[in-house]
Amino acid sequence: MAYIDGYRLAESRVLDLAQPLRRGMPQPANHPPFRLVLDRRHGDYVRPDGSSDASEIVITGGHVGTHVDALGHVAQDGVLHGGIAAADAQGGQGLSAHGIEAFRPYVGRAVVLDVPRLYGVDVLPPGYEITAHDLSRAEALAGSDVRPGQAVLIATGWSRVWDQYDVFTGMRDGVPGPGPDAAHWLASRGVRIVGGETLVFERIAPGLGPAPLPVHRILLVEAGIHIVETMRLDELLDAGVGECLLMLAPLPIVGATGAPVRPLALIPE
Repeated sequence: MAYIDGYRLAESRVLDLAQPLRRGMPQPANHPPFRLVLDRRHGDYVRPDGSSDASEIVITGGHVGTHVDALGHVAQDGVLHGGIAAADAQGGQGLSAHGIEAFRPYVGRAVVLDVPRLYGVDVLPPGYEITAHDLSRAEALAGSDVRPGQAVLIATGWSRVWDQYDVFTGMRDGVPGPGPDAAHWLASRGVRIVGGETLVFERIAPGLGPAPLPVHRILLVEAGIHIVETMRLDELLDAGVGECLLMLAPLPIVGATGAPVRPLALIPE
């Protein structure tokens, strides 16, 4: 019987952690909107045997929907992770260093830190800042220790308000997420990947809209930790598990600063 990281595959349930891609879905205002056009329709060309096919054109930003941030997504003072000058790494063909194609697909353990459960709620309030203390308590509650080189999924419950556009985008009331001390806690644990449910893996204060992104700076630029955003974690939270087997492989778009992904989680049946 096949096992991966202690998970017996034949006795596991697969959960889809991606939000569906569709026109009009919540997304950051500073990224191109997702669009799908049926460019070839059934009937445009019909073969002699009566068959036809349809196909589409998809237009999307790399940071729209469930996606992985490449390390080259954020620079600080003109410098990318590892001391690479951003001006030297970017050009008409995208990034020559730290593009999303450099991301090694991940199949391994992920700890689930259910922060709302600490406070007896399903969804954290808008603008709530997750602290390092919250993460330590959630780790103890999960009964699963955060380990170097692995993944951590930090729940806010925000998946549950995906269909409430104004709430989910948080432009008025803000969005819950980790603050700088939580980011330093994650970096100190040596994780490879962090993921969350919101458009931006940060606490966004009420009324701020676009704001500085200190958590992105700490994780991407300083620590070299990839970020997964806009994950759908509600079903995983409802299962009450403290960890899962995570499979993560973003589209290898050469030179891109991020790319769509369909994360899958395996939990005991």
